[in-house]
This record gives sequence, structure tokens and C-alpha cells, in this order.
Amino acid sequence: MTDRSTDTQLDRLFLDRWSPRAFDGSALSETELHTLFDAARWAPSAFNVQPWRLLYAVPGDANWERFLGLLVPFNQGWAKDASLLVFFVSAMTAHDKPSHSHSFDTGAAWMSLALQAQLMGLHAHGMTGVDFDAARAELGVPEDFRVEAAAVVGRKADASILPEGLRAKEAPSSRKPIEEIAFAGNFVN
Repeated sequence: MTDRSTDTQLDRLFLDRWSPRAFDGSALSETELHTLFDAARWAPSAFNVQPWRLLYAVPGDANWERFLGLLVPFNQGWAKDASLLVFFVSAMTAHDKPSHSHSFDTGAAWMSLALQAQLMGLHAHGMTGVDFDAARAELGVPEDFRVEAAAVVGRKADASILPEGLRAKEAPSSRKPIEEIAFAGNFVN
């Protein structure tokens, strides 16, 4: 539980969800993995196309080091202790036409997975610190799909396992006020 607060009736699930970098490296069970992927599966999508694909690796499997190597070095340094590494990929076409919502829909799948992780006592951390060209080639992603982002999931560890410069940042962050993100009517900058 975090000390974040709001003046609305927002469920604690949203306030308590945050993205740590310190993970304990413990293995997830097949049931836990299946539940996380099931949460992503049930995300909403335009025309129910479900454009997302989740390519994943777990520590010690044949893909872990290869997947980890697709992250920028900074992210490799802490993500190595996670229990699951997922690349979110989306189909850029639907019904033989360009899809306007593939990224939006795949983001819904990511959020579903992240919230399910929170409900399971786990934490998820999404990232775009990825070598996207290398990821496309290494993961065999077809040209009509887009590598959107990567994420890790695991059990939170004490911040002391992180390099000195990251320890102080290992805490839930604040958010912009609603008045800076939601506007009745036209766009406001």
C-alpha cells in the first residue's frame, strides 16, 4: 500500500499500482503466468480484433538472455532480476485495412496485465527503453506488426539491491492534477 491519495472514490488498486525497478528474481508459477496472460486476453479492443501479441521469457529459459539483450543497457541492469519479461506487439492492420487503434488496444492489454499483477501481489514495470529494430529482427516480428513496448513483472525487492543512483527513485511517483489532463471541449496545452 502506498501513501498516494485522491479526493475521488478511486479504487486503491490504481493508487497502489506503481512501477518498481527492484525485483527479487523469484520464479512465477505456470498458473501465475497463465493468469497474467489471461488478464491481457480480456482487454477491450476495437471491433474485438485483439491486435496484441505477447512474446515472453522467464529467467533460465532459452529466451531470457536474448530478450534481456534487446533492452537498453540501463534497463538491462535492473530488469535482470524480474520474473517475467514481455514484449508487447500489435497488428497494425485489421480486416485488411490499417488499424487506427492497434496501439491503444495493446495498451489496454498492458494495463490489464499490470493491474492483474497488482492484484496478485506482484509489480509490473513497462518500458520503451528497447532497441526496437533489434527486437523486430530478433523476435521475428512481421512488417505489419509493431513492437510497442516491453514490461517486466515480479515480486518487489528492497531498493538496496539497486545501484546507488536508483535507490532514491524507488518509490511511487505523483501524477499531474486532473485539471492538467482532462478538458471539456477543445484541446488545451
